[in-house]
Amino acid sequence: MIKLLKNLTARDWLLALISFVLIVMQVWLDLKMPDYMSEITVLVQTEGSDMKDILLNGGGMLLCAFGSLVSAVIVGYLISIIAADFSKKVRKKLFTKVQKLGLGEVKNFQTSSLITRTTNDITQVEMLIAMGLQLLVKAPITAVWAITKILNKSWEWSALTAVAVIILLTTIGIIVAIVMPRFKIVQKLTDKLNGVTRENITGIRVVRAFNAEKYGEEKFDKVNTKLTNTQLFNQKTFAILIPIMYLVMYFLTLSIYFVGAYLIKDSLMADKLNLFGDMIVFSSYAMQVIMSFLMLAMIFMILPRAQVSAKRINEVLDTKETIKNGTLTENKTGETGTVEFKNVSFKYPDAEEYLLKNINFKVNKGETVAFIGSTGSGKSTLINLVPRFYDVTDGEILVDGVNIKEYDENYLHNKIGYVPQKAVLFNGDINYNVSYGDNGKEITEEKIKEAVKVAQGEEFVLKMDDQYKTDISSGGTNISGGQKQRLAIARAIARDPEIYIFDDSFSALDYKTDATLRKELKKHTKDATSLIVAQRIGTIMNADKIVVLDRGECVGIGTHKELLKNCEVYKQIALSQLSKEELENA
Repeated sequence: MIKLLKNLTARDWLLALISFVLIVMQVWLDLKMPDYMSEITVLVQTEGSDMKDILLNGGGMLLCAFGSLVSAVIVGYLISIIAADFSKKVRKKLFTKVQKLGLGEVKNFQTSSLITRTTNDITQVEMLIAMGLQLLVKAPITAVWAITKILNKSWEWSALTAVAVIILLTTIGIIVAIVMPRFKIVQKLTDKLNGVTRENITGIRVVRAFNAEKYGEEKFDKVNTKLTNTQLFNQKTFAILIPIMYLVMYFLTLSIYFVGAYLIKDSLMADKLNLFGDMIVFSSYAMQVIMSFLMLAMIFMILPRAQVSAKRINEVLDTKETIKNGTLTENKTGETGTVEFKNVSFKYPDAEEYLLKNINFKVNKGETVAFIGSTGSGKSTLINLVPRFYDVTDGEILVDGVNIKEYDENYLHNKIGYVPQKAVLFNGDINYNVSYGDNGKEITEEKIKEAVKVAQGEEFVLKMDDQYKTDISSGGTNISGGQKQRLAIARAIARDPEIYIFDDSFSALDYKTDATLRKELKKHTKDATSLIVAQRIGTIMNADKIVVLDRGECVGIGTHKELLKNCEVYKQIALSQLSKEELENA
């Protein structure tokens, strides 16, 4: 929690200091009112008292009450500013942190968990600040100040108040000890509930196609019921606190009057009036002490969950970034568009076995290099090492003759046009999706149209009602898979990069569109380097170089015809897709 509070700015601390001063003034005004009440009580009981004195003390009480109200309103306003500002900063910091984490670190957190941490968890901490900054200051000051005012009134009354305080502290301690572990469960169940909801919504087509609505409902209901029951237990446990607080409060008041009656009965006539006034004042101050603990109880209801949330937020913020950003932002070698793998081996951080082993090859400017192999051979992983989604375990990757670890990530990514295996589109129109991102170059409307044309998307885009201004839903759910892939390819083309990376980006296209697209792409990208992962032999057979992978090892490098002669793995893949005659005539 203290780590998170470091996100408060100097302005926030200044507002907190002003709030502290106002809270102290508010407490002083609240504790001043019983003194006026005592004076009024004595005046009312004293013969010959002047009504003017009673009204004067009554006016003092009203001024104290009004001053306390004004202070409370101002403090509430200032603290809400502090809490909202804190929430905004931490949420932005958390989002930025997730953006900077490598794929290896992000995989340690589920998507649903990251969403919960960015929303629900931050809200819990914000609530603590909004209430805590006020109550955590006000409650102790009120309790200590009130106790100092009643200590010398009567040891009997003081003893009663001490017993009441001990009962309250014991009750609060027991409840917090019971509830605290369950708040951790609540946040994990919230993650799980978000995960089930997200899974069901994103996979709605499959759910309906397999008549799995009832199964989805049961799965959701199971998690939801568990979360509800845990929350109900927590709330029921905390619900015990308030009745106990009021019970102690009323019994304390009754006990003070009961003991006071005996003290007044046994005292001298001259002391009876003073004792009666002291009893009234003591009961008021005792109530202030109890109310202070009632305010603390409210904090203790929020604090456990906020602590759990703060810990979860810090887990993300404290995650070490394994991919360290370089500093190089210029080309010092004179090479352009070259990619070289030198003895590259890779394994995932939590894996024991290497996924890629001792990969060596070089791609020169303007060349097209394709990667093929069986499922799980490491093709996608290999090309994902180039933009540093992961860092190599051994060896090095050179882009333009420089180790990619030395580049500033933004500079490196500006060199690359990346098309992922699963086409990703964002909520916005076609223009927005094709011109997405910032690579230091202006992507004009003409560039967008040209990119879409090269990617063979012009045909379906022009048929749309709003053409290039047609809205695309998040994930591109309102267009087909092939259309999504073509727009994703257009986005890479519009960047006009040195290096193109196509991670099985033609799989959703029919053979005719695939062939036409590759033909146009070859013309458009003749001066750029292309790295292509594909499953179809027809997609890669005209590549300048084909790298064949098998179980993470490079088992062949060459042209299509060369590999048919000297690489058995490639030959088997080719024969599984095309006949011997088709391969010979290719």
